[in-house]
Amino acid sequence: MNGFQVVVLWSDALLALLLLACGAGIAAALRREHLRRAWRAVFANRSAMAALVVLLAYLLVAILDSFHFRPALERQAAASAAPAQYSVEVLSLLDVALARMRTTREDSYSAPFATHAFRKRMIEMPDGTQQRDYPRLQFGGAQLADPAADRGADIARRGLGGAAAGLALWAFMAGALAVFVARGRREPVRRTLGAILGGNTEVAWGAFGWMLLLVLCAGGALFALSGGYHVLGTDATGNDVLYQTFKAMRIALLIGTLATFVVLPLGIGLGLAAGYFGGWVDDLIQYVYTVISSIPYVLLIAAASLMMQLVIEQHAEVFDTAAARADARLVALCVIIGAISWTTLCRLLRAETLKLRETDYVQAARCFGVSGVRIMLRHILPNAFHIVLITLVLEFSGLVLAEAVLSYVGVGVDPTTTSFGTMINNARGELAQDPVIWWSITAAFVFMVALVLAANLFADAVREAFDPRAAALPRRRRVPRESAA
Repeated sequence: MNGFQVVVLWSDALLALLLLACGAGIAAALRREHLRRAWRAVFANRSAMAALVVLLAYLLVAILDSFHFRPALERQAAASAAPAQYSVEVLSLLDVALARMRTTREDSYSAPFATHAFRKRMIEMPDGTQQRDYPRLQFGGAQLADPAADRGADIARRGLGGAAAGLALWAFMAGALAVFVARGRREPVRRTLGAILGGNTEVAWGAFGWMLLLVLCAGGALFALSGGYHVLGTDATGNDVLYQTFKAMRIALLIGTLATFVVLPLGIGLGLAAGYFGGWVDDLIQYVYTVISSIPYVLLIAAASLMMQLVIEQHAEVFDTAAARADARLVALCVIIGAISWTTLCRLLRAETLKLRETDYVQAARCFGVSGVRIMLRHILPNAFHIVLITLVLEFSGLVLAEAVLSYVGVGVDPTTTSFGTMINNARGELAQDPVIWWSITAAFVFMVALVLAANLFADAVREAFDPRAAALPRRRRVPRESAA
């Protein structure tokens, strides 16, 4: 413990609590046949399994970025007996893994895979004269003696080496998966591996495996290339854009998931109460969510965020580091977004509860004197839980995009926090320059779209599996062109 001091931020604790809740939900689903059957339908969907690989990759990055610590400062020999002093900078395991990208800061902009600066400056020539030219970067391509002749071959060598390392890791993971599946199928491992790669298993392990191969090879190539180049260039302050993109993944997942801590109790509790009790309770709850829905979404969140920002600034003595202050603003933003986003879930649960409260088993429970709270929790909520799950999964992408919009208008996360919204906000002035600085906004756009697209594909599979109306509809079969003609 002398080398570092563990730092537990509020968002770290909430993320750990969310993962424990997911684990408890998985354990509960394994004990119920109807839930197992629905999730088997989800995992049999090829697009859902491919999307799951992308979501797990983002989750892995978020978990690595959630173990925070403060490194110890170097002590002089005369002060070796003094207590250890720690840096005010809070780092994470992801910062350690990406130390090269974090520490290799250039002077200003540089294009992807560039070896020279993006703009000309006055540089001193070997003969002592000064000339306006593109200076060499301090770190990008610094290992090359002749960048013009050696850069292409060096990029190919590093990229292929990283992809080969990813391929080797994939082969090991595919073998372990084949052994695991072969035990359940009670057949040889080689035959099971062929069935997995051919897509002939009940669970769509083939789509999972091929997407995992793509992610591992791409990740290995990016990691190997980042050892000698700025793969996605640098921003105005010389920071690596690829490093900023990895840091933004955690913020996007936190915004999309931590808001559910607020959405769930409000949406479920008020929706069940409005539909079951009716009368003045229903009228009051309807009035509340109608008023909230009538206020412009961005303006309401902006007003609440500015109020919370003022409260945090007035109590700055509570936060010992800048990371703690930025984390408090992030958690406050999650609470605000969740406190406003519960209306959709509440409205849907109210409508479903109005239908379920008239069923025979609910009426029988009333006749036996069962309390209203117990009826809602034991009889109505389990039969309406598919609405809760579908709504939350579908709302995830909207919450991720909400952070980008709020940060773009300046009321999102703290400016010191790297997110997709802050990257887009910082890059909006770069598109008007000549030549155009395109790589910052492109990186944020591509990685944010990948996350949202994967979430939407997985949500669509969850909706088809858990929605009784969608499950009752016959699936449309693909007709060959010759038959159709």
